[in-house]
Order: sequence, then structure tokens, then C-alpha cells
Amino acid sequence: MELESRITSPCTGVCRIDQESGFCAGCLRTIAEIRAWRSMGDKEKLQVLQLLNVRQVSKH
Repeated sequence: MELESRITSPCTGVCRIDQESGFCAGCLRTIAEIRAWRSMGDKEKLQVLQLLNVRQVSKH
């Protein structure tokens, strides 16, 4: 039996997809990343979190 991941979702509860960028206004994930999060392994989740850091820096 696989243990639940300790990597928590970056969801902030502000769930609005920006039509121009395609990213959620709260967590900066795409719809595909949001949908897939629960089925991702830790390695994939860490890759998404790294992408979010890049998106955050690019946003400013």
C-alpha cells in the first residue's frame, strides 16, 4: 500500500484561470496540472513546484 504524499498542494483557494496565461490566479498551475495533482508521484509534484517558482519570478 502506497503512503500518501507529504507534498502538499499549492492551491491557495483562489481558483480562477487567467484566460490570457492559462494559469490559475492563485497557484499558477494550469488546468491540466490541477487535475493531475492527486495522481502525480512526488517527483512529478516537485517538478510542478519548480515550474511554479519560475512562473512566479516571471510574473514580476
